[in-house]
Amino acid sequence: MPDDRVIVIGAGVGGLVSAACLAARGCDVTVLEAAGGPGGKLRAVMVDDAAIDGGPTVFTMRGVFEEIFAACGDSLDAHVTMRPATTLARHAWGDARLDLFADPTASEAAIGAFAGAAEARGYRAFRLEAKRLFDALDRPFLRDTKADPLRLGWRMGAAGFADYCTLRPYTSLWRALGGYFRDPRLRQLFGRYATYCGSSPFQCPATLMLIAHVEASGVWLIDGGMHRLARALEAVGQRNGVRFRYDAPVDKILIEHGRAVGVKLRSGERITAASVVCNADPAAIGAGGYGDAARRATSPVAPHRRSLGAMVWTARATATGFPLARHNVFFSDDYPAEFAALGAGRLANAPSVYVCAQDRDAADTAPDGQERLQIIVNAPPVGDGAAFTPAEIDTCRLRMLDSVSRAGLSLDLAPSMVLTTPHDFEAMFPSTGGALYGPASHGWAASFRRQGSRTRIPGLYCAGGSTHPGAGVPMAALSGQRAAECLLRDRASMLRSRPTGMRGGISTQPAPTAPMG
Repeated sequence: MPDDRVIVIGAGVGGLVSAACLAARGCDVTVLEAAGGPGGKLRAVMVDDAAIDGGPTVFTMRGVFEEIFAACGDSLDAHVTMRPATTLARHAWGDARLDLFADPTASEAAIGAFAGAAEARGYRAFRLEAKRLFDALDRPFLRDTKADPLRLGWRMGAAGFADYCTLRPYTSLWRALGGYFRDPRLRQLFGRYATYCGSSPFQCPATLMLIAHVEASGVWLIDGGMHRLARALEAVGQRNGVRFRYDAPVDKILIEHGRAVGVKLRSGERITAASVVCNADPAAIGAGGYGDAARRATSPVAPHRRSLGAMVWTARATATGFPLARHNVFFSDDYPAEFAALGAGRLANAPSVYVCAQDRDAADTAPDGQERLQIIVNAPPVGDGAAFTPAEIDTCRLRMLDSVSRAGLSLDLAPSMVLTTPHDFEAMFPSTGGALYGPASHGWAASFRRQGSRTRIPGLYCAGGSTHPGAGVPMAALSGQRAAECLLRDRASMLRSRPTGMRGGISTQPAPTAPMG
């Protein structure tokens, strides 16, 4: 079979980026996706003929995507239009309200007005620490194919040794925040960044405060919704020759002589390839979801190690009483109790609620009449167990509405709203229990335990938000880049080592230079 033939399983962000990067480097790439279109979790839900983002809603690290599009001979701006958000998010605790802004001095002033000058100084120190952590880990960890503590220390080198010794992996985020903020509401606000990777602020390391720097560095509003980004990546892949086959679920990854050699579709069709990139959750491979022969490639994830799931309502609604921004968070009164319930596998009695008002522009202008909303309540990842009963679902909806009403928000939800539960997410993304972010980032070693680009089976690679470097749209994109990079390096190595018969003996073919995506 041709050495450049690659199959990508899954058209999520990681798979789309891998496919585009590989095709741009001359590989013959076919993407096989079980759903009817691209995006994976970056999906749109149709409600009353309106497309509403049903997955990620926050676009950050724009430079990562500009780099990817440029490497593929294209431009991000040629495919999507976007505007910087002036207000990063609006936060509410009953009648109390606090906005964070793209301008850090405006955020500092808002925090000072909200909680006093000492808390504003704490925010300034917190912001500097978040930036330091991000700068220390960006190149040696986030952009590496896989990292362990020794490898990370080696990559940071002597110049980065001071930062390496102060990455704060052994202190919980919640405890570290206490060193910057005395106001419990501010600890709650900045502790929320743990949920960006489906984790608890009481169990994840303080290192994750770097997420605050990522968001503070710029949030962008994509015209038409986040799902437009998936279509843009699809278009870049097609421009470079990627073939997309939708409604084509993969049944098995084929292994011969210890190496991945293709796939078998659920229809029975077999497709051979020199390499396979799997954009499904690696836990699905380890659990046998792609056949017994492939399961040794990765490890299954025990239920207690899963990240959070969610109850997600996508709806058209009339919103009154509270001035919604694009991104809004309504906090519970008891954060420890909320995460204790989730950790015990239960929905919280008084949940925090996230509301994305997708028709609000950068000036937070309210549309006339109904608007598109995505509403999220964190849920335990129990989607592979008994489904929530209708009574439990209705109770969760009423608790969600009660939580936002305490801040004055009244939602008149249309009957056509769509609810996606952990059970539904498990059906879409098997072997996860509905966990949306792969394994949780709990404990100092969690980030090092994530599946890397390479698996234990040669020729089989992983990409996506459940792999290294972690959850989130830009991290999934970086994982796609790294998977393509590993595949191309390994292919070049094989070409160098392949013996070729020559007159007078055996020599080795010179390897062509393989630029990395």
